Amino acid sequence: MSNLVSVPKNGSLANSNSNQNFPTLSNWLDDIFNRDLPSVFTSNFNTGITLPKVNIKETADDYVVEMAVPGLKKSDFNIDIDNHLLSISTETKEENEQKGENYTRREFGYSSFKRTFTLPESVNDEKINASYNEGILSVLLPKKEEAKQKPARSIKIS
Repeated sequence: MSNLVSVPKNGSLANSNSNQNFPTLSNWLDDIFNRDLPSVFTSNFNTGITLPKVNIKETADDYVVEMAVPGLKKSDFNIDIDNHLLSISTETKEENEQKGENYTRREFGYSSFKRTFTLPESVNDEKINASYNEGILSVLLPKKEEAKQKPARSIKIS
C-alpha cells in the first residue's frame, strides 16, 4: 500500500501530522497563506508609477543620477537635499468624470514614489542641478574642487 504525501506549495517536506483530522495551527496558517488567490486579488490595480529605475554614474568632475520616469512633467517632481541626503519624489493625482443622460462615470488615480540617496562628502551640494527630458530626470551632482580627479604628472627627483 502506498502513502501519498502532500507537499505544500513552499516546497518544504516538513514533518506532517499523521492525524489528518486535527491539523496543527501552523498547517492551518500554511493553508491560508499558500493557497492561490483569486484573480481579483492578483490583478494589477496600480496603474500608476512604481519605484523607478535609477542609473548612477561617476565622471572625473561629477556624479550623474538618471531616473526613468516617463509621462510626468517637470512640475511633478520634488527634489530636496538635507544634510547630504538627496530625495527625489513625486505625487500625482488624476480625476476623470463623464456624465451622460443615464449615467455618471468617475475614475481617479493616485501614484507616488520617493527615492533617497546619501551623498558622498565630495559632492558640492551648492551647485546641484536637475533637468527633465523625454522621460529621463537627470540630477547633476558636481564634485568639490579638492575631490576632482587630477591628471597624472611626473615628479622629478632632486
